[in-house]
Amino acid sequence: MTAHSKPHDQLLDVISSHTGTAKNGVRRQGPFSDGEMRRRQNDLRQWLAANRVDAALFTSYHAICYYSSFLYTQFGRKYGFIVDGQNATLVASSIDAGQPWRRAFADEVLLYTDWRRDNYYRAVRQALKSAKRVGIEFDQVSLDFRRLLGEEFPHIEFVDVAQAAMWMRTIKSAEEHAHIRLGADTCRVGAKALIAAIGENVPEYEIALASTNAMVREIARLFPSYAELMDSWTWFQSGVETDGAHNPVTNRRLKKGDILSLNCFPMIFGYYTALERTLFFDHASDAHLDYWQKNCEVMRQGSALIGPGKKCSDIAKQLNELYREWGLLRYRSFGYGHSFGVLSHYYGREAGVELREDVETVLKPGMVVSMEPMITIPEGAPGAGGYREHDIFIVTATGAENISQFPYGPDHLIVRA
Repeated sequence: MTAHSKPHDQLLDVISSHTGTAKNGVRRQGPFSDGEMRRRQNDLRQWLAANRVDAALFTSYHAICYYSSFLYTQFGRKYGFIVDGQNATLVASSIDAGQPWRRAFADEVLLYTDWRRDNYYRAVRQALKSAKRVGIEFDQVSLDFRRLLGEEFPHIEFVDVAQAAMWMRTIKSAEEHAHIRLGADTCRVGAKALIAAIGENVPEYEIALASTNAMVREIARLFPSYAELMDSWTWFQSGVETDGAHNPVTNRRLKKGDILSLNCFPMIFGYYTALERTLFFDHASDAHLDYWQKNCEVMRQGSALIGPGKKCSDIAKQLNELYREWGLLRYRSFGYGHSFGVLSHYYGREAGVELREDVETVLKPGMVVSMEPMITIPEGAPGAGGYREHDIFIVTATGAENISQFPYGPDHLIVRA
């Protein structure tokens, strides 16, 4: 799937009609080998055959990216990736012109125009052929979209494929591990740039920009022939703004004694990685140090618990006991970690692998998970602020490998200008 296109008027033909293919430019190799992409699609085909499903129609960012290596920009339009027993077809909007064809690992790329409201379904119908039983993502399809699918394809029985696809994604291949390692490496680049930018009276956004710019440049360096540079970001909070895990960057200016939260998120071809750390600017009070050291102890013990055969709920319950002993459990607001791969703050997540009390999943070799304990002490109390550390682990046959490799705690991250 690396053939060169020839000069032609296909793009103009699509624009002037309802559906078609736009082979514009040169097809580009994605971050994974053709063999890896075929493995993913063939694993899905095995599930289709075993469950008597004729085809799967994926519509989510994460599933389309995972199975085709194409990450779309929605802007209110519909996208689809159809896999049947023989072929894989990407359905994309003509607003993207030749980019879907250049990027997608697919046997065919169909573009549809905005000329008629049902053009998306025309393209889907062409790809589904005579399918009678089709898998869709129940957790991603809206009520309106599901109604329209029923009206457009009254002869088709729709079944759920989202859960099966999620479990396939939870076990990462060697190529995925290598790719996620690059993300972890890029996190460290962003973290170092962030720490270097910390200074008195410097606003949060300037510090975050220094980190994000460093990560984008690093991704470009890692993929010199071609890199899609989109969606990498940094959340950097200070003071009361550290109380939440996903609080936005503000224009608050730093002052000495501030508690700080570093959150570096490089996105490399749809794959998310993260490095998160508690820091202090210039100094920390005794109350702050006490909470910080205790959270770091939960981090150390939690990291040691990750490995094959460990149940997600058991890890969470065991760490709860540590917080309970110190009277801090009421300050914990979310789970202790989650799976990694194709995910983002605005699209999918492998919800079956989260370190929470209500998740009974047993960790297996190949999975990639985080350890990220957090507590928040309310404003006005001694030691107020949010404390969070975060590392990424690849589960192996005998244990787990920490690929974040960045220091945490008071001995390393009290930053002095």
